[in-house]
Amino acid sequence: MLANLHIDSSSGVPIFIQIRDQMLHAIGATALKAGEQMPTMRQVAVALKVDLNTVKHAYEELEKTGAITIVRARGTFVAKPPAPMRAREHDARINKLALQLIATAKGAGVDVVELAKRMIQLNREKGDAK
Repeated sequence: MLANLHIDSSSGVPIFIQIRDQMLHAIGATALKAGEQMPTMRQVAVALKVDLNTVKHAYEELEKTGAITIVRARGTFVAKPPAPMRAREHDARINKLALQLIATAKGAGVDVVELAKRMIQLNREKGDAK
């Protein structure tokens, strides 16, 4: 997992967001599976040569989204898939993720419409289309 993480300091995207998004990608692609222990914050900070507080911020963001669970004195684990949500909660979560992705895309200089089309295409290719 650590070998796949990288930071692009010229992207304009804050480092904690880059870390958060790469971890979310790894979880979504099942490179990190539910219940699996994550690298420690210190391991990530050392591997990426970034401040420990930056990694902590990324992990806290991941915990807020429900992607990971931080257990004091035991470690950080990929969360089990969430239980089905009510429609209002589902819409709110989709809006939050969409806004995060829009901000990340704009920060990286990527056209949001082009990104949305590519996401649909990649999802179809992966066989997850609905």
